[in-house]
Amino acid sequence: MSVGLVLILRCRCRRLWLGEVGRAAAFRRSFASCCVSYTSWEEEEEEPGMADASSRTDTSTVLDTDDKNQMVDGQSGAIVPSNSSDRSDRSDKPMDQKVLRRLAQNREAARKSRLRKKAYVQQLESSKLKLASLEQEINKARQQGIYISSSGDQTHAMSGNGAMTFDLEYARWLEEQNKQINELRTAVNAHASDSDLRLIVDGIMAHYDEIFRLKGVAAKADVFHILSGMWKTPAERCFLWLGGFRSSELLKLLVNQLEPLTEQQLLGLSNLQQSSQQAEDALSQGMEALQQSLADTLAGSLGPSGSSGNVANYMGQMAMAMGKLGTLENFLRQADNLRQQTLHQMQRILTIRQAARALLAIHDYFSRLRALSSLWLARPRE
Repeated sequence: MSVGLVLILRCRCRRLWLGEVGRAAAFRRSFASCCVSYTSWEEEEEEPGMADASSRTDTSTVLDTDDKNQMVDGQSGAIVPSNSSDRSDRSDKPMDQKVLRRLAQNREAARKSRLRKKAYVQQLESSKLKLASLEQEINKARQQGIYISSSGDQTHAMSGNGAMTFDLEYARWLEEQNKQINELRTAVNAHASDSDLRLIVDGIMAHYDEIFRLKGVAAKADVFHILSGMWKTPAERCFLWLGGFRSSELLKLLVNQLEPLTEQQLLGLSNLQQSSQQAEDALSQGMEALQQSLADTLAGSLGPSGSSGNVANYMGQMAMAMGKLGTLENFLRQADNLRQQTLHQMQRILTIRQAARALLAIHDYFSRLRALSSLWLARPRE
């Protein structure tokens, strides 16, 4: 009785054990399928680099599980590795495209950054050149003896603006003349044709006409600035006559520099020199008469002050003096016309090559005066 009962119990226990084994195998198959589904979903959500690592981890997990279940389901181990390999190939392609796209974006951003930097550097260089040019003009103006008052006098400030403008224009004019003279000197040394020399000479003569025009405009703003030669160097001011050079003295220098000259040319230059001298003497006498008349006018207003009659007399005398000062501009204009006409008549008397040599000699003479001023200002002082 007891033996039979034991056998019955063993049979029931074996059935129960077999049932549990079957359920465990089914659970393992279901778990493996869930792992595969989870791995596929995670690869779609994560970055390409993280997806590869997750795929490899999940695949190894599934393979381990399938190795344990080969006795239960022999096909699972063969199916899972194949699916994992396909997913790895698909994930590598998007990763390569993203990397290439990011590299292209980085290169484009770097190129635009270099272009912006280059444009900024060019802007800085341009500003630097403009600043250097402005400083050079200011230095030239200072070397030419420009005086800027800081007293706050409004009248002087108004006239000083016109004087400063002329000084800057004269500095530019002088720089352009140096370029033209260098071109002429090169053409003369290279034995250029007469037609080529004529073009250069005509350009220089037109450039002289321009400075006379600029002086006329500046004289209307501040005639004393032009007459005193404050726009010239100290050495040039020593030889100044009515705001410029004496035509007769310049012709004397050129006669010795232009030899040999024909008799007709010598006669023409001699007559030109005499007529220039006569015109200069007439203008000088006119200036002396103006100065004497101005002095007499100012002296006539001297006397005890305080009464209304004396004040009225003073105002009348000052008005007369102001009217006489207005003729200074006329004297300056006549002197510049004389200088301008002398240069053009000299060009007509000489041949084109002689005219070129004359312009070179005139430029060299004034250049030496400017160099002498620079040496004098730079001399050592005790």
